[in-house]
Amino acid sequence: MDLLRSLPLGLYLEQPQTWLHKIDPRVKFAWLMSFLTSYTFAPNQWRILLVALLIIITLIAKIPRRVWQQQMGWLLILSFFVLVIGAISPDGLGIKYQPRLPANEQILTPQSTATTANVDQKLAVDNKEYSYVLFHKGPVKVTRRSLDLAVRLSTILFTVIYTTNLFLLTTAPEEITAGIESLMQPLRRLKLPVTEITLTLTLSLRFIPLVLEEVQNLVRSVMTRAINWKKLGLKGAVKVWMTVAERLLENLLLRAEQMASAMMVRGFTSPNEHRVLWHDLKLKARDWLALATLILFWGVRVVLGNAV
Repeated sequence: MDLLRSLPLGLYLEQPQTWLHKIDPRVKFAWLMSFLTSYTFAPNQWRILLVALLIIITLIAKIPRRVWQQQMGWLLILSFFVLVIGAISPDGLGIKYQPRLPANEQILTPQSTATTANVDQKLAVDNKEYSYVLFHKGPVKVTRRSLDLAVRLSTILFTVIYTTNLFLLTTAPEEITAGIESLMQPLRRLKLPVTEITLTLTLSLRFIPLVLEEVQNLVRSVMTRAINWKKLGLKGAVKVWMTVAERLLENLLLRAEQMASAMMVRGFTSPNEHRVLWHDLKLKARDWLALATLILFWGVRVVLGNAV
């Protein structure tokens, strides 16, 4: 069991270096926020387009199949199940659906028979074109509202999770913090500790693999002891896992203390006095092209408008 491979969400892909890796982190952060905000009040066509766009970007970026297949595959399966469950679930309106045309023919006067016949014919055509209940067989019923809600839920789930994962997959933690620090420079006028915030973010991102490694080691230690869980019962199993959780907390605190000691030995007193410039952020031609494409992205979003 290798958690660093079986749970690759949020981990940085060092090799191979794709064109997504080479884009400025500030530009990628702008794209990330655009994906996470553009689906607000958007029609379903735009939400489906976002999902398709993320898949296309992953494929043309030439990210190794072993990396995206596991992440995107399970996420697509989860989104599909959410779509199916949401579509067949009640839409929550709680109303009775009636046909637009009356069941019985009305008695009409001779003067209005021709005009009313034309109106009935037009209503009959409209009634065939529009149907609120899209599918109804036995207990399974799919309405327009339930399908609309299902599409919204499934696309939002995929967009939010996979967009952030793709950003973390192609952006090193140092690049993320350097880009955020560059974007937060105007906040220095408000006397906010920008450097301290970015340092904390850097350390937290670097600490994620350590947490996964400690969890992996403790799980392996439990598995190698061949514990008979049926014999232990519920109370014994809870006691074992509480012991494992306590040991995990102790190991993480020890790792944090070791990291702090290493910084103190190297003479680190404050981020402002010991600043480390990880990356020299400069916008290049590919970055300006990505920004121009982002403007086109929002242009299409504005043209599609908001959901009714």
